[in-house]
Amino acid sequence: IMEKKSAWYKYDKAAKKEVFDFAEKYRQFISENKTERECTRTAIEIAKAHGYRDLNDVIKSGETLKAGDKVYAINLDRACVLFNIGTEPMEYGMNILGAHIDSPRVDVKQNPLYEDSDLALLDTHYYGGIKKYQWVARSMSLHGMVALKGGKNIEISIGDKAGEPVFCITDLLIHLAADQMSKTAAKVIDAEAMDLLVGNIPFEIEGDEEKTDLVRKNILHILSEKYGFEEEDFQSAELEIVPAGDARDLGFDSSMIIGYGHDDRVCAYPSLIAQVESDNLKKTGVCILVDKEEIGSMGATGMESKFFENTVAEVLNAMGDYSELKLRRTLANSKMLSSDVSSSFDPNYPGFFEKKNTAFVGKGVVFNKFTGARGKSGSSEAPAEFIAELREVLDAEEISYQLAELGKVDIGGGGTIAYIMANYGMKVIDCGVPVLNMHAPEEIISKVDVYEAYRCYKSFLASIN
Repeated sequence: IMEKKSAWYKYDKAAKKEVFDFAEKYRQFISENKTERECTRTAIEIAKAHGYRDLNDVIKSGETLKAGDKVYAINLDRACVLFNIGTEPMEYGMNILGAHIDSPRVDVKQNPLYEDSDLALLDTHYYGGIKKYQWVARSMSLHGMVALKGGKNIEISIGDKAGEPVFCITDLLIHLAADQMSKTAAKVIDAEAMDLLVGNIPFEIEGDEEKTDLVRKNILHILSEKYGFEEEDFQSAELEIVPAGDARDLGFDSSMIIGYGHDDRVCAYPSLIAQVESDNLKKTGVCILVDKEEIGSMGATGMESKFFENTVAEVLNAMGDYSELKLRRTLANSKMLSSDVSSSFDPNYPGFFEKKNTAFVGKGVVFNKFTGARGKSGSSEAPAEFIAELREVLDAEEISYQLAELGKVDIGGGGTIAYIMANYGMKVIDCGVPVLNMHAPEEIISKVDVYEAYRCYKSFLASIN
């Protein structure tokens, strides 16, 4: 009974179509949204289409929120939170889904553009935990924004549409790589050598004007003429280098999806859809989509910020029910699924997993009772009573789930936003989709797992007391 079966077995042909249809919408979502800003913008568009309103507008109008009302709040265009007000007083607790929408990537530095040997490059700084050697010698796109003096913002998205150029971080040819190949994987690519190749044509100059760095000057000319910003504007830009191209179906049976950003958008998307599709809730349902998880959840848009707590206070106040004590009760009495991915057993690397306590692709959503490293260091451990409550709900609705650890004890470890929310005293457990190739430019998930996650999240919002 402890050995979980593949979730595919329970679906007939008609039901499999529902799985594939949901997965296709998710595939489109991650193909079109490769940054936190893009994910936030699309999430709000989806929320508005389902009747959610800006909390700031409610506050300005002096309207009193009541059961059934749906509101959202945006944090610096990089994170957001949605509330579906339940029939119970909020101080009895909320049911919260919390995912992150940042993913490992390579960022452009603030003074990046230079020329060397008639090639123009952008200097970079990688973001999150990556194997640097995986991010070279492949087509990359450039996404983000440039903030100009005067308040205008320019959106940048280059390399993902048909006919657009792509970019590349080059690698040393194998014929000269004897010394490079002798290095450990951590050292084979120098972080300061991960600069992005962006041009080769020199600028055409007439007369006696100085003819140096002409390729660099040509790139600046293109940026000015085509995209509307100057070199100094890099100082107030957020530009992210990510793998180019759409996510794709994987396998002869098209049962999986390979693409960039599954961690953690494969949990963010079903969390969002579960939230907006839920109605007539007893407990207030909440979906949090946050930034900066991959680098420790710090900063104004990370889970460590006061944004969520402040927004809960604003919602209570808009309901005419705010006090500091009620805010504390609301948070402490809440229950949360920290919607984040987990490692999956990989037949190519069996020695890193203990199979009885490992997640498998295709066997449903994964609960990690704890994360951390070695002796559970740095982890938040979910209470057994909460897990029992979740089991009862999921078993009743025949939702496939598995409990797992990240790998063998002492092999490695990881963390999520769970411990941050647990600091309020709420019951929290990590719950997400098993992923192969985690933190690589292209990760792999099973379509049935993302569908089971969606079913799990929706049942959690409706049925957990």
